[in-house]
Amino acid sequence: MSTQPDTWRKPPFIANPVLRYGLYIVTAVYVVFTLATLPIDWDRVSDGMTRAQRIFSGAFPPNFDRAGLLFDGFMESLKIAILATVGGIALSVPLAFMAASNIAVKPVYILGRAIIIIARSFHPVIVAIIFVKAVGFGPFAGALTLVVYSVGFVAKLLAERIEEIDFGQVEAMRAAGAAFIPTLVYAIIPQIMPRLVGLGIYQLDSNLRASAVVGIVGAGGIGATLANAFGRYDYDFALAITIVIVGVILISEAVSGVVRKRIA
Repeated sequence: MSTQPDTWRKPPFIANPVLRYGLYIVTAVYVVFTLATLPIDWDRVSDGMTRAQRIFSGAFPPNFDRAGLLFDGFMESLKIAILATVGGIALSVPLAFMAASNIAVKPVYILGRAIIIIARSFHPVIVAIIFVKAVGFGPFAGALTLVVYSVGFVAKLLAERIEEIDFGQVEAMRAAGAAFIPTLVYAIIPQIMPRLVGLGIYQLDSNLRASAVVGIVGAGGIGATLANAFGRYDYDFALAITIVIVGVILISEAVSGVVRKRIA
């Protein structure tokens, strides 16, 4: 008679039950200890609830009377996102080839990887603050910020795609006596082009979202319009801006999803 169970159950990530439940207990104790030792001012939290109620009560209904200002802020964000995406991809392609271990020599590979790591090390808001201090308030600082943000994402994923290519085509080109540039153009780029197009579309969508965030620290776009609305206590206009941001992001997400499916 068979002793096999009737249903299959996925094995736990940690097979040893003592170690598994011990990890659960340690995690729970750590969470409780962290919450107990955080310097939380509960009186300030209570006052914050009252202020939040005042903000939300002043935000409804949303005010779209200054639609022209809202439209200008959105168009500035769109321009920043497009410029940053084009500039970021233009820098990411050579960096990706530098950071691909199967293409670049060791010193170039290390340099390429180091640049990508530096670009990925900082949050866009931190980079935006640096560029705002360097070049002043406005969309130029936002575009530079999102170029760095784009390089950190696109160059890394594109370099990994280059490392996964069918190297037989490269060897065939080399055996035929082709130079380095023709080998790139005819043996490597056709294999990575679908990934590059997909990354470009995704990064444009991501930059459009990020432009609203970096604008809060003075890097232009609709985020700056939102920050100014909060600074003037125009909570109803701030809610209108937030609704537009969410709507635009939903539309861009849907469009980019359709495009990515067609090129997949």
